[in-house]
Amino acid sequence: MKEVTFEELNGWNKESYALIDIRDEGLTAYGMIPGAVRISIDEFEDSKELADIPADKKLVFYCEVGRKTREIDDTLECLEDRDCYSLAEGYVGYIRSGMKNPEDKEEKRKRAEESIQKKFHKQLFSPFAKACKTYNLIEDGDRIAVCISGGKDSMLMAKLFQEIKRHRQKEFELTFLVMDPGYNADNRALIESNAEALGIPVTIFESTIFDTVDTIDKNPCYLCARMRRGYLYSKAKELGCNKIALGHHYDDVIETILMGMLHGAQIQTMMPKLHSTNFEGMELIRPLYLVREADICAWRDYNNLHFLQCACHFTDTCTTCHEDGTTSSKRLDTKKLIAELKKTNPFVESNIFRSVENVNLDTVIEYKKDGVRHNFLDEY
Repeated sequence: MKEVTFEELNGWNKESYALIDIRDEGLTAYGMIPGAVRISIDEFEDSKELADIPADKKLVFYCEVGRKTREIDDTLECLEDRDCYSLAEGYVGYIRSGMKNPEDKEEKRKRAEESIQKKFHKQLFSPFAKACKTYNLIEDGDRIAVCISGGKDSMLMAKLFQEIKRHRQKEFELTFLVMDPGYNADNRALIESNAEALGIPVTIFESTIFDTVDTIDKNPCYLCARMRRGYLYSKAKELGCNKIALGHHYDDVIETILMGMLHGAQIQTMMPKLHSTNFEGMELIRPLYLVREADICAWRDYNNLHFLQCACHFTDTCTTCHEDGTTSSKRLDTKKLIAELKKTNPFVESNIFRSVENVNLDTVIEYKKDGVRHNFLDEY
């Protein structure tokens, strides 16, 4: 299939082509090129969307990095006599092209902050502040390392921390911490560019985690996540911090609860805060605990912000990365299950969330406390 770069595409008449995103839903949830339609390769032959595109329009396919689209068989019956192209470097190339033509950074920062203060105050700042108060996440004298991966969740978390500090209800200090585990130059530059545009003064330190997990065949993402957590704790403590903040949100929490039951045969949740077992005096907090992912995406899109889902060595061939080491396919299946259940029960999400607040030990067969297993027959 012929290739076209994003720069070349910008020179085409926008009415002369149609953009087709072939990535899975887990990736498109992080953003799509404006005007694109998502059609899976497996759906090409029966796709009404593809059939409805006028025959005189060029078809420009894109994936994450341009590898899968280059391998599309353009001799398929549905693509016969069509002018087909593969977008070089895919969605990642589109993101990087925006770095070459940045908007006015001061305007972008102001718009992002004003949208938190006004348009998205109820959806973002209010639940953020509520979580901090409900779970006592911020205390006077804290020095918090706000851990930034470069994704939408951690970048928004950084801006919300800046906003709540401006209110001066608690006296605390912030360090915006970015760990470079071995990013390539373009991916690191994207994180730096977004941080600068949003007015987030990041402290970057380096590790060799990617080199280490490159040699692991089984579940490298789980090992990577565990190692990243350890490095962040260590660096934060070195910088005088007593807490690290991670960007897990409400949807992460309910998906984790359900996944634990369906795939792990256990009932547990992602806690709003945890004492570190390996770094004395350190604590992990999750201030986005009550913030919905859809609202984070809405804020991102409103401000025309673009983030990579994953910037690791496996991005070219693997879409399984997640902070807690779970595979994106299981998480995506769980998202779909919750969405399906919500069609007949609008309270299903809050019910899942609250289920771990309403555990009745009198009706539990067994449970663990401090690593010790207890059975109901012990006291029956």
